[in-house]
Amino acid sequence: MNKQSYKVGIVGATGMVGQRFVTLLENHPWFKLTVVAASGRSAGKTYEDAVGSRWAMTCPMPESVKKMVVQDASEVEKIASQVDFIFCAVNMPKNEIKALEEACAKAECPVVSNNSANRGTPDVPMVVPEINADHIEIIPAQRKRLGTKRGFIAVKSNCSLQSYVPAFHPLMKDFGVSKALVCTYQAISGAGKTFDRMPEIIDNVIPYIGGEEEKSEQEPLKLWGHIEGDRIVNAEKPVITAQCFRVPVSDGHTAAVFVSFEKKPTKEQILEAWKNFRGPAQELNLPSAPKQFLHYFEENDRPQPKLDRDTEHGMAVCIGRLREDTLFDYKFACMSHNTLRGAAGGGVLLAELLAAKGYLD
Repeated sequence: MNKQSYKVGIVGATGMVGQRFVTLLENHPWFKLTVVAASGRSAGKTYEDAVGSRWAMTCPMPESVKKMVVQDASEVEKIASQVDFIFCAVNMPKNEIKALEEACAKAECPVVSNNSANRGTPDVPMVVPEINADHIEIIPAQRKRLGTKRGFIAVKSNCSLQSYVPAFHPLMKDFGVSKALVCTYQAISGAGKTFDRMPEIIDNVIPYIGGEEEKSEQEPLKLWGHIEGDRIVNAEKPVITAQCFRVPVSDGHTAAVFVSFEKKPTKEQILEAWKNFRGPAQELNLPSAPKQFLHYFEENDRPQPKLDRDTEHGMAVCIGRLREDTLFDYKFACMSHNTLRGAAGGGVLLAELLAAKGYLD
């Protein structure tokens, strides 16, 4: 890898995910935040003034970004000329996001996207670095389609998948996950909200999150798919059915998971597989990678978002309550930090993987 410092832009820098990117890039060993961009409403203001009272992070706004002037996200060529790549965290209609990301890629600026707009695009890799790092090898085919030399789009997956898909992954090869039922209990930061901006969630559970169940059932099949020619072909199994609830939790998505196997493992084999699992992010020693990706808790009442979401700086997946089930083979609980492992942190980790493999040079 070229050990230079990469100049980075955040497009959609004033929103909650953009704010999280800002905090994660402070003092990052490889990436230097050079450009913050947002809608025309914020353009021309300092970052501090543009965000104003909407700063939603628990840590203070980094001094290094306060006086940076927010650029207009629509000025693609201008942004592309100042950075080595961008993180895209805009909140816009999907067709507009798709057009913006493609325009950036065609301006020879690689895009690491936090959005869902391009997740279904067959030659856009959707990557969890511990699970399907090899999917970045589709990038030359995508560059050919776009007519670019450097520019491309890579995306991270939906944030709720990050809690349970990593728990399935080490069990797939030896035991074959055949079907799963997943109920997710998702934090309000996943909707870009804080408690003062979402009063309706207090003392409440909302049993619907638009589009989330479809993503939970379909996106894992792309993660477990394979490259065939110039496209990623989805896996056919496991069959997943999902229900997604919004719950009064600030950060941390929890999942109740029920799973059946083609060849049922013992409880000890499952625990062993989780304990020993290491992915490419760990092998490459990427700066944001957790040392131990999967953490199993023996206590009956864990994992809990409040206690466990910051495990390994919020980049680990926490698992507990593994036991046999009456309808499926096993059931267990999972939890991960949705704006760290699931959103901006997962985006930074993906960018580190792309840098380590030379795609950002």
